[in-house]
Amino acid sequence: MPIRILPAVGDPDAVRALVSLLSQLPDSEPLPPVADSTQLVDTLARFAAESVDELPEVVVVHERIGPVPALELIREVALRFPAVGVVLVTTDTSPGLFAAAMDSGARGLVGLPMSYEELAGRVQAVAQWSTGVRRHLGHGADAFAGVGGTVVTVSGAKGGTGATLVAIQVALAAQASGHSTALVDLDLQTGDVASYLDVQFRRSVADLAAVNDISPRVMAEAVFRHDSGLALLLAPAEGERGEEVTDRATRQILSALRSRYEIVVVDCGAQLGGAGAAAVETADLAVLVTTPDVVAVRAAKRTVRMWDRLQIRKAEETTVVVNRHTRATEIQPALIQRITGTALAGTAIPANFKELQSAVDAGRMHELDARSTVKQALWALAGELGLVRTAEGTVPRRAAARARSGERAAVGFRRRKELP
Repeated sequence: MPIRILPAVGDPDAVRALVSLLSQLPDSEPLPPVADSTQLVDTLARFAAESVDELPEVVVVHERIGPVPALELIREVALRFPAVGVVLVTTDTSPGLFAAAMDSGARGLVGLPMSYEELAGRVQAVAQWSTGVRRHLGHGADAFAGVGGTVVTVSGAKGGTGATLVAIQVALAAQASGHSTALVDLDLQTGDVASYLDVQFRRSVADLAAVNDISPRVMAEAVFRHDSGLALLLAPAEGERGEEVTDRATRQILSALRSRYEIVVVDCGAQLGGAGAAAVETADLAVLVTTPDVVAVRAAKRTVRMWDRLQIRKAEETTVVVNRHTRATEIQPALIQRITGTALAGTAIPANFKELQSAVDAGRMHELDARSTVKQALWALAGELGLVRTAEGTVPRRAAARARSGERAAVGFRRRKELP
């Protein structure tokens, strides 16, 4: 069987040189090259959705691939597609870079300018490794999760709109339906997930920010296992530590969580920083919570426009949820949709704080009465978003997010701020 090789190279000259050499390798089948990191991940996801056997045995990543740096891209591929072997092509063949590439998950390194012998040797060795991994996995879909779990971000149009309440209840609904679910508090300075769930914790998301290789053991030490079954990754108790969680660290953390949980719900709060921007940008579903009043709706419109200007997310790829809804209010959900230009959740959350007050005051939001109209609406919302496994065994909806392709490539938040 020929070795399928997927080149990931952005430079046209480098593409021609690499494809020319790959086509000369015995028993090889070079696939059409991909030009950037987003296209590579999307291509692998399409193959994995069909079968593990459809994935290429070898991916060759050029050091100048963008917009995500090569080592970061290799780490994501290794986490999400463990049956694929990655070879890094680089001008720097120093021991330091070799060690960094191996730590990121690469299976080989080829120096530039490339030689036929070196490339052939590396590709053959990596292909044999990939074949062995697939044999060990038994080619079964149950042994390999493919594209990984679904990431859902919940943001507030402004403070006090109820984003944390929505994030918690949506995560609880997903967990109760049988999905392994993680809830991440990325409201780094003012996060309240721990308070709502009566949690005393030592580790937080900031403790993972400096970790280059997030192993299952490292993740287990940072995650708090709640009585409800949720895996909680909480905001730091010291708000100033939130600055340690960069956009790059956020992508790595969410990628690690995606590979371990079916559903990852992220509370992003109402303030946009590098971490929140990275989360919203890479999420499969982005929810924006507003209330039906002029100030909140204006804030929602500002947020949607800002996300679009910074190339984080387009309006039509954002779902607005209306909280504290009543039929008597002048501003109804349909009007909010027209103002913001977003998609609109069919489920509106009713205004009934009396149902919530005792659970909020006790910090026991996970014990909210099942008869509560607010809880029923929030769990219905989780079903509408495709996060609840039904009696027929429906799996989480992967959203059309993977079709976003290069339109919202994962570039750094600081770089985005320089855009006109």
